[in-house]
Amino acid sequence: MTFIKTQKSKPYFKRYQTKFRRRRDGKTDYHARRALVTQAKNKYAAPRYRLVVRLTNKFAICQVVYSTMEGDRMMAAAYSSELPEYGLKVGLKNYSAAYCTGLLCARRVLKKLGMDEAYTGADEVTGEVETVQGDKRTHFVSELDEERRPFRCVLDVGLRPTTRGARLFGVLKGAVDGGLDVPHNEKRFPGYDAESKSYDASALRARIFGQHVADYMRHLQEEDSAAYERQFADYIKAGVSADDLEDLYTSVHKAIRERPDAKAKKVREHDLKYKRPTRRSLAQRKDRVRQKLAARAARIAAGADE
Repeated sequence: MTFIKTQKSKPYFKRYQTKFRRRRDGKTDYHARRALVTQAKNKYAAPRYRLVVRLTNKFAICQVVYSTMEGDRMMAAAYSSELPEYGLKVGLKNYSAAYCTGLLCARRVLKKLGMDEAYTGADEVTGEVETVQGDKRTHFVSELDEERRPFRCVLDVGLRPTTRGARLFGVLKGAVDGGLDVPHNEKRFPGYDAESKSYDASALRARIFGQHVADYMRHLQEEDSAAYERQFADYIKAGVSADDLEDLYTSVHKAIRERPDAKAKKVREHDLKYKRPTRRSLAQRKDRVRQKLAARAARIAAGADE
């Protein structure tokens, strides 16, 4: 019989601490969350606001959230599934749609706070990182208002990898161009070269206006028309060609700035005709059992007479 060393002994299990449920499920990085939500101890009721970005298989989600002892509270949210109301009916999960989602969330939260006119964001999409100095810190906005400081958030990417060119930073760029103050730099944007440490803002601008999609559409049209009709069937159905994308996204940006308010939810009307039957009392239940037994005895007696 071979000797087997005990790896996990009784003292190990006595000292074992069960991790948080969302850590066990692999949904929350609590090390990162602690750094994001920790508030200043010398400032009463001054929460740290987070620009929460989440990506699904079909849509992009952007939320402005702050934490309390009872849980997280959401100030505003925007979903790329809302973009068809602004004219964008196809491509709701690409980089350009992520930018539109961040822009919509920024304009929505600033309008809620009454700061939409003081901080209008970027007048023209250039892809440049704009900063301004004020109050002994760097603000990531084009200009400062004399009365109110910009609304600052920190980026919360969850468990997503922060690679260069990721759609997470498309949402970030849309929120910054919408007027929010989110600390960032150009190292994660398309167009940044890590070797030469140079940044080409035109590459990011082209990505925002969907030129990478337009180039692929033209490539497929020339190389394989069948694959083009299969992969871009929704674009063909909507009448969107490669040359129309920049004008399309420009109109979407304009529509978002004109009316960023969320659509009112429809109130469901319930049919009140049906009413659930009232519960029988104990006497009624006993009487019902008595009636069933009497009916059964009568059927047995009738069968015996035959």
